[in-house]
Amino acid sequence: PAWGLRTYLAVRGGIAVEPVLGSRSTDSLSELGPEPLRAGTLLPVGPPGGDIVADLAPLPGPRPAVLRVLPGPRDDWFTPEAPAALCAGPYVVSQDSNRVGVRLSGPELVRAKEGELPSEGMVAGAVQVPPSGQPIVFLADHPPTGGYPVIAVVTAADLAVAAQLRPGDEVRFTTRPAR
Repeated sequence: PAWGLRTYLAVRGGIAVEPVLGSRSTDSLSELGPEPLRAGTLLPVGPPGGDIVADLAPLPGPRPAVLRVLPGPRDDWFTPEAPAALCAGPYVVSQDSNRVGVRLSGPELVRAKEGELPSEGMVAGAVQVPPSGQPIVFLADHPPTGGYPVIAVVTAADLAVAAQLRPGDEVRFTTRPAR
């Protein structure tokens, strides 16, 4: 794509591969589905289906990307300055990012409490902070539980923007609502 990291290809008739758990996509994390695509891969196409309903391609967003956040359930585990540091940014997307989460490097988010939390439920958009102080924004393939404190949660409206961030992209956080 010209902008973003992920895109979907729709082919009239669909991709004619054996479905796994009702899907023809590849889940490389679980190693389910057909082999991942490589340069030169030829995809078998099924017979034509109905009309294409709409173009759902994501529109390019502002650069640097700005993600709106709400206070997280464990923001009390951080110093009073940490939420402001999160929003002061900027952060840069790490090469280690994937569909589990966008790993960021930038201003360190300092904890006020030591130790670890018991594992608790996680949601897409949770901004979890490991001992390194560098935040991770959980995406679609996030684990169901986590043990690091969550300082903030990206709004549902901005999750698609987070999912399109590429390694090296700059991102900022804000607590301001959309206009």
